[in-house]
Parts: sequence; structure tokens; C-alpha cells
Amino acid sequence: MATLDWSRCPIIESVPDRVGGAWVFKGTRLPVATIIENLEDLSVDEVIEQFDVTREQVTAVLEFVAQSLRADPVPAGARPL
Repeated sequence: MATLDWSRCPIIESVPDRVGGAWVFKGTRLPVATIIENLEDLSVDEVIEQFDVTREQVTAVLEFVAQSLRADPVPAGARPL
């Protein structure tokens, strides 16, 4: 699976002096990875309640991930299953 290019997600940024350059929601110190990791065990509503994020932010990140995965090209010479 290809690495996601978070620089193409308009609600995410990486600032070298903020959270060690981790990808965070713009204008915050909240890493995107924190939200994704917590969605393994929590519902979207629980994530919204426990972290300072909106439903729109969570939805935008999930849509970006889904869109990126759909756009994952098949390497040259490889045959799709």
C-alpha cells in the first residue's frame, strides 16, 4: 500500500516546530494519527467528544484516505488480481 501524501489534504499541515513536524489538523497541535488510531476503538461521535475535532474534520480525513487508496496505481509490470 502506498504512503499517503498528507500534503494534498487541505485541512492538514506539518509545521517543523509543532509536534515534531507531525501531520496535524491546521491551526492545532492534534496529530491526524491520533484520530485514526482512536477510530479503531471509538465511534466517530466518541472521537469528536474526546478530542477537539469536528465531524467535518473527521469526515474530511476519512474521505481523503479513501480517495487516496482508490487512486493507488498498479505498479508497472504488475497484474491486478
